[in-house]
Amino acid sequence: MASLFRNDLVLGAFEELGEVGLLFLKTLKNLFRRPREHKILIQQLEEIGVRSFPVVSLTAAFGGLVFGLQTYIGFHRYIGPGSEAYGGPIISLGLSKELIPILVGLMVSGRVGSSMAAEIGTMKITEQIDALFSLGANPVRYLVVPRTLASFFMLPCLTLYGDIIGITCGYFYNVVLMDVNRVIYLQNTLRYLELWDVASGLIKAAVFGVVIAVVGCWQGLKAEGGAEGVGRATTRTVVVASISILILNFFLSKALPATLRG
Repeated sequence: MASLFRNDLVLGAFEELGEVGLLFLKTLKNLFRRPREHKILIQQLEEIGVRSFPVVSLTAAFGGLVFGLQTYIGFHRYIGPGSEAYGGPIISLGLSKELIPILVGLMVSGRVGSSMAAEIGTMKITEQIDALFSLGANPVRYLVVPRTLASFFMLPCLTLYGDIIGITCGYFYNVVLMDVNRVIYLQNTLRYLELWDVASGLIKAAVFGVVIAVVGCWQGLKAEGGAEGVGRATTRTVVVASISILILNFFLSKALPATLRG
């Protein structure tokens, strides 16, 4: 019985992975087809980008503060007083390459991914998607493509904005609150932080954006069972997208080179 349960679980996981893969391929296929839904794309750019600024600002600010705090404690405790000024590159590197892309991805998956699943799921339950078919419209091109494009473009923008906020807050904690030497802190940060460190975080964010949009739309399109089914779809979207972000982050970190210097 346990073996049968495990087999069903593995088979179900591969089936769902195949469904997501097919939806992603359909999205790529319809990406270059006309007519393009420019109005929906602009709406989604605003929904995903502009309306996410408050939650991204808070997340990046306190992420930068707590990372600055722990870096200060580590240098002070294990290297010695006065060494805290050398923590600037570590704070900037950790935030731009790892912490901010992950935090932004998780926040957007909770705020936007669930919204996509709920919106499309409600359309599926109320047969609006069937109406699109009857009118000759392609639901993937009409619903999925604009959301995927908007997520692909806006997640890096939000991540870059979060990098600025987080690094500034790390600087504020160390230099302003803890009176770390400002000159040494800035010199080391500018010397060791590379443009590629920021760029690699933006590449991760773009991938996370596609994952959030495709997973949210996939769950919405397969929702069934009334309001309860829509609720399950939104919950599964957040769980699947969040886990996917954490897993993909590891493999992207391994795949992307640590530096572009020879």
